[in-house]
Amino acid sequence: MHVEQHRWFSHRMGREMPVRVYGHYGAPILGFPTSGGDERELEGQGLIGALAHHIDAGKVKFYCIDTGNNQSWYDKQAHPRHRSYVQAMFDAYVASEVVPFIHDHCKGAQPITTMGASFGAYHAANTLFKHPDVVKRCLALSGVYDIRKFMDGDYDDNFYFNNPIDYVQNLDDGWFRQHLASCDIRLATGTGPWEDSGPTYRFSEVLKQKGINHSLDDWGPDGGHDWPYWKRMMDLYIQRLF
Repeated sequence: MHVEQHRWFSHRMGREMPVRVYGHYGAPILGFPTSGGDERELEGQGLIGALAHHIDAGKVKFYCIDTGNNQSWYDKQAHPRHRSYVQAMFDAYVASEVVPFIHDHCKGAQPITTMGASFGAYHAANTLFKHPDVVKRCLALSGVYDIRKFMDGDYDDNFYFNNPIDYVQNLDDGWFRQHLASCDIRLATGTGPWEDSGPTYRFSEVLKQKGINHSLDDWGPDGGHDWPYWKRMMDLYIQRLF
């Protein structure tokens, strides 16, 4: 498998941010790690290996990044509004730095798919809803879409515009609605071990109330909250969708 490691200093994040690329050709997938993971987590947990037959066949190409969660939501020593500010900067980093890098690397502005599991699913969904003009599909596995517990009771605009269950309820702008209508939004959950399907069903209900087309994919006992389940989901999603 063709693998590349890239990094550059991001003034938005205040540090060097890495991007690890897997594959030589194919539809770009932007992969987000779980809570404390980095750009190597999807490889280290075996997801890239489980999808190697798709990657080597040129169906997809993975771009894996570090989310900076430890600088934002998981930095309990920081003020809640600093956490939400860092998340706002991370969203800007993805849109203004990572997306152009992917387009340049793919030699053209191809539509991007985001994916992530657990807390990575939050980033995958949030990135699509914030930027539906460039992200046209998200595969959000076992996600959580209301993260107010990370604000310790505080609230500000940076948080509101990065908490999907809040801002999507008021998403009436015609530009966003037009682009979202062309997106493939997939929220995956199930009844398997360690999975809590409540957040997925609650977010799906908000989307239904807003008339936003999406798929709530309940995998039943095959939808557990662990890597073996997520590997199987991603294998089948790529097989069926790409």
